[in-house]
Amino acid sequence: MIENRQFYIDGAWVDPREGTDHHVIDPSTEDPCAVISLAGQADVDAAVAAAKDAFPAWMATPPEKRAEYVRKIYDVYKSKAEEMAQAISLEMGAPIDMARSQQTGAGIGHIKAFLETVKDFDFIEPLGPHAPNDRIVHEPIGVVAMITPWNWPMNQVTLKVIAGLLAGCTMVLKPSEESPLSALLFAQILHEAGLPKGVFNLVNGDGAGAGNALTGHRDVDMVSFTGSSRAGKIISKNAADTLKRVSLELGGKGANMIFADADDKAVKRGVLHCMNNTGQSCNAPTRMLVERSVYDQAVETAAEVASKVTVGPANQEGRHMGPVVNETQFNKIQDLIQKGIDEGARLVTGGTGRPDGLNRGFYVKPTVFADVTNDMTIAREEIFGPVLSIIPFETEEDGIRIANDTPYGLTNYVQTQDPDRLKRCALSLRSGMVEMNGQSRGMGSPFGGMKQSGNGREGGKWGLEDFLEVKAVSGWPDPA
Repeated sequence: MIENRQFYIDGAWVDPREGTDHHVIDPSTEDPCAVISLAGQADVDAAVAAAKDAFPAWMATPPEKRAEYVRKIYDVYKSKAEEMAQAISLEMGAPIDMARSQQTGAGIGHIKAFLETVKDFDFIEPLGPHAPNDRIVHEPIGVVAMITPWNWPMNQVTLKVIAGLLAGCTMVLKPSEESPLSALLFAQILHEAGLPKGVFNLVNGDGAGAGNALTGHRDVDMVSFTGSSRAGKIISKNAADTLKRVSLELGGKGANMIFADADDKAVKRGVLHCMNNTGQSCNAPTRMLVERSVYDQAVETAAEVASKVTVGPANQEGRHMGPVVNETQFNKIQDLIQKGIDEGARLVTGGTGRPDGLNRGFYVKPTVFADVTNDMTIAREEIFGPVLSIIPFETEEDGIRIANDTPYGLTNYVQTQDPDRLKRCALSLRSGMVEMNGQSRGMGSPFGGMKQSGNGREGGKWGLEDFLEVKAVSGWPDPA
């Protein structure tokens, strides 16, 4: 049993002032694997005070020097990559190979990408040739409360922390209490990199306790949150009294539009993408919209692909699907699968209950529904599990209508060989991101959504700008 009840505040590991014990559960076994402490108000106040005290000096640190610290973080992170993968796999159930390549690898990729971005970022730039003595200054917003989820721990921690550091902000990180082990290791990495004290602080806690204390804190200038749309609404209301900036990366219900002329691997690709990370991704393509003329074949292919997805413990090597994160998620997914059956969707593979041979652990069957209509619960709600809903459409306009008929707007997908159709769909789909024909977005592309999927952007120069204020200055003594 791992025991780590301390928080990282003002450059040191400190005991809680008002902490309460919390057991971290290994989702592969349902057994406790660690004990942490959940922070109280006094702990949050201490962390915020440290960040506030450190802000003036860190803001005044030249961007080039801030980048030097991040390069050290990059080197230390890489040296601890295996330790990080083991922590993520244990705490949230990512299969160890996936934890190494995708979960831990995401952190490495984001740190590297931000270091490239900041090289060309002008923190002070001219307004334009018409105003040679005007300058636009991009300066850090101040103390940022960063609240990250359990499903992609290092992906989200690095998107927030590294961008905030390069922007010149100081911060308090509150990772999910479901996945604190990777964040505690990340704090060790920053400590070893020699980051000045108070610039980065970490408190563990839940949403109702430490999360609520942070988002309403008068000395916090910004909240950067990734999680559910429900929690995003609560945070926005709590932050409103202090008029702080709130950046939200929330849920999704992505549509994957598969036209009759899609490539042969489009359906398989869509199923595996939906099942990746056990379906616990906000940008998962969970609604497969298929043109009517190829619908029956797509359903058959999807069922075949999903039925071959194996499920097993997170510490097991190989390409398989692990458990979902906890009992609450497991029960929610089971209820929604049953809801799909009850509302008349056709179950073609999977279903309720654990996969054969797995009687303990939060394992879910890879599940595919056909003949789904877009008003069914499984088409409306974010299930956050390995459940795919297949919906037929008649025409391009019909497909776009169905895809956009959702409260979410994070990522949509298009599969067609018609270049004009690709362009039309990309411009018609109401989402922050559109990926076409299996091509991933490039390094530094902004991640974020519309509608109830949120309002901020992470990654690239947009990720830096999220943590910056814009100051307009006239009368600058050196003309452009």
